[in-house]
Amino acid sequence: MEQEKKNATELFRRALVSIDIIFHVVAALLLLIACGFIMYYAFLNILTPSRDAMIHLVNDVLLALIILELLWTVIRFLKKQKFILAPFLAIGIIAAIRRILLIEAQTSFMEHVPAEKLYEIGLSAGVIITLMCAYYLSVKAEKIES
Repeated sequence: MEQEKKNATELFRRALVSIDIIFHVVAALLLLIACGFIMYYAFLNILTPSRDAMIHLVNDVLLALIILELLWTVIRFLKKQKFILAPFLAIGIIAAIRRILLIEAQTSFMEHVPAEKLYEIGLSAGVIITLMCAYYLSVKAEKIES
């Protein structure tokens, strides 16, 4: 009786792990498709060169980089590799830089920049510095573990 219960539990666990892997594969495929669409729109921006188009191009490329970092995280999971914090820190840094660039592009046409935009740029810069410190500490901790 006890052996049957262990077998049923193990079978259920294997089924859940298989479903989890399938969902991760589907997520990876969807991330690739999303990145493909973003790159397509980035190429369209190249075909119509203007100041706005170039701003959207940079924005799209940075968004594609964020998606690719997420994809590598899924790939590491599927390869059963150790969890690494660095890709998430990189995503945060790229996202903050992307936000600063977008705000700068929006305010470049304004005669007077609203104080809220300046605060947002300052906050994003603080986020970047904090994430860089976290990255530095995670690299040092990784070296100590090795």
